[in-house]
Order: sequence, then C-alpha cells, then structure tokens
Amino acid sequence: MPTSPEPIEAVSQRLDKFVSEQISYASGLGEEAEKMARAGASSLRGGKRLRARFLLTGRHAVEEVSDDASTAPDAAAIGVAAALEIFQAAALVHDDLIDNSDTRRGQPAAHRALQTVHTDALWAGDSEAFGRSAAILLGDLLVAWSDDLLEESLDGIATAAATRRQYAHMRRDVTIGQFLDVAEESAYAVHADEDHADRALRVASYKSARYSIQKPLQIGAALAGADDAQLEALGRFGHDIGMAFQLRDDVLGVFGDSAVTGKPSGDDLREGKRTVLVAYARQALPDDARADLDGMLGDRTLDATRIRDLQETIVSTGALARTEELIAEYERQAERALDGARLGAGAVAELRTLARAATQRTS
Repeated sequence: MPTSPEPIEAVSQRLDKFVSEQISYASGLGEEAEKMARAGASSLRGGKRLRARFLLTGRHAVEEVSDDASTAPDAAAIGVAAALEIFQAAALVHDDLIDNSDTRRGQPAAHRALQTVHTDALWAGDSEAFGRSAAILLGDLLVAWSDDLLEESLDGIATAAATRRQYAHMRRDVTIGQFLDVAEESAYAVHADEDHADRALRVASYKSARYSIQKPLQIGAALAGADDAQLEALGRFGHDIGMAFQLRDDVLGVFGDSAVTGKPSGDDLREGKRTVLVAYARQALPDDARADLDGMLGDRTLDATRIRDLQETIVSTGALARTEELIAEYERQAERALDGARLGAGAVAELRTLARAATQRTS
C-alpha cells in the first residue's frame, strides 16, 4: 500500500472521526470541557502528515516481501498512523510552550489560542497564565487521545505487542530528547566548545530523528510483522534521514522565510537553540566574537537587523556550509543502509522520495 494521497486522506478522515467523538464526549461535561476538546482539534489541523507517511511506507516495505497472510489490515495501519499524528500534535503543544513560541503553522500556538479563549470569555484572572496552564493539560490530553486511538486500532491484531513496544520506545526517547534540548540551553556553558557539536547531535537524535522518521518507519514495519533485520535496516535509514531532517530544520530555524515556514525568521536564535549550526559558528569565532554570539542567543528582543547580523556571522564562519555537508553525508549513509535489505522495491523507491522531501524542504 503506497503512501499516495488516498491513504493519507484516510488518515485525516480517521482523525476527523476520532476527534468528533472526543468533542461529543467532552460537550457532555460542560462548555469548558468542549473548549478544551476543540482546542485539541485545532492543534491537529495542517501539517504534512510526515510521520504517517513514513509509518505507512515502513509497513508497505515489509508487506511487499511478506508471505504472512496475518498482516494487519489497512484500517489498523490507518488508525495507528492517525494515533501518531495526535502524538505529534501533543509534542508540538508542549514544544511551543517550552520555547514560548507565539505561532505554529502561521496560526497562534496552542497556549496563545487558549489565552484568547480566556480573554474572549471574560473570565477572571491572568489570561496568559491560564493559556500556559491549559496548554500543559491540552498536551497531556492529546497524549491520552493518542493512546486511546492506538489501542482501538490494535485491538485483535496479531502484531499488536511488537507495535506497542516500538511506539513506547518512541515516546520515551522524544521526552528525554526534549529535556536534553532544554538542558543544553544552559548546560553548554560548562562543556568544552569542541564538544558542543556532538552534544547538539545527541539532542537532534533523541528529540527529532528517532521520533520523526526512525520510529514511525519501525512502528509501521512492526505492524506488518517485520523481522529483526528489516527493523534494523529501516532503523538505520530512518535515523540518518531523521538527522538530516533535523539539521534542515535547524537551518530553516535561522534562515527560513517566515512566509513559508509559518514562524518568524531567525526564531531559533531568539529562542537560544544550541544547534549544530551554532556550535560550528562558535568553533570558528575568536573569544570576543564568541562571547558576543552567546550574549545575543536567546534574546527575545532581537530585531530584524540583529538577526541579519547573526545570520551573516553564521555564514561567514563556514557553519552553514559545514551543516549542509553534514546533511548530505547523512543522506549518503541512509542510502547505504538500504543496500541488500529485504524490503519491497516499490516501498524503497517511495522511501527515497520521502527522504528527499524531508531533507530538501523549505518549510
């Protein structure tokens, strides 16, 4: 089953059906509960359904060469893919809250939207504090929704246990990775400059690469009854493409066009993200210039002129060129991971197409 528009549309339809059920349930608990459920529905709008696409392709890669008639049916795969999209929404709600981001996909971030709910309803108290508290709970609710839909989709499926293990592994790693990302914004100061790039790559691996591509592929493969060798090949491919995906995200976080990305240009600089791009720039700067860079990173008041100065510094140090070369090397490693793997030819071709879309994107 290739990831043509039809199965991705089926994922969206499954999400719509599930969320409608949740809104109906919440409406019975009162107006405020319904507002919360509708905020959850809003967080699921838009996006590329990247994780669902990789999950379905991972399943297809194993199915194409499988003689096992007990492979999970389409409805189960669509449901698990939809559950993964809900988990992605939960991660974004919490991520935007941690980063104090105002926008997501060109719309108000969840905590800002919930702040507006408070203001528009003329409720008492601090609307900003309400928005932040409500967003924590919204993220938790979305995790619960993800679990609910996962279990509903796996009911009676022979490969349910293997699929659950991969899903649980993903959830653990991304939570640890998110903490490593937060910690690195402070911990960098007590580590040698030459270690910063490796530490940034560790964050990229756990926060993004495993959760964005590697684990979706392996979840889909496990659903189809993959053996250890198939899981290993897809895991190596997925991790390397996931690393390239995150490094591309880092580049866009500094140089991206806000009209395309839906986020302000240079937002990662205002948020103080300690990415590989920043680590490479710091390595090439003299002490005084490095101190100036550190002083500006994480400054929420950076205007367009200072953002442009930082961008020029990153380019002039060769950090952007080094990062682009690292992206290309991860792409080459990913291609080698597929050599000789017992995976369907059609799905492998689709994997290559998805990999290009993930690593050569502009948003």
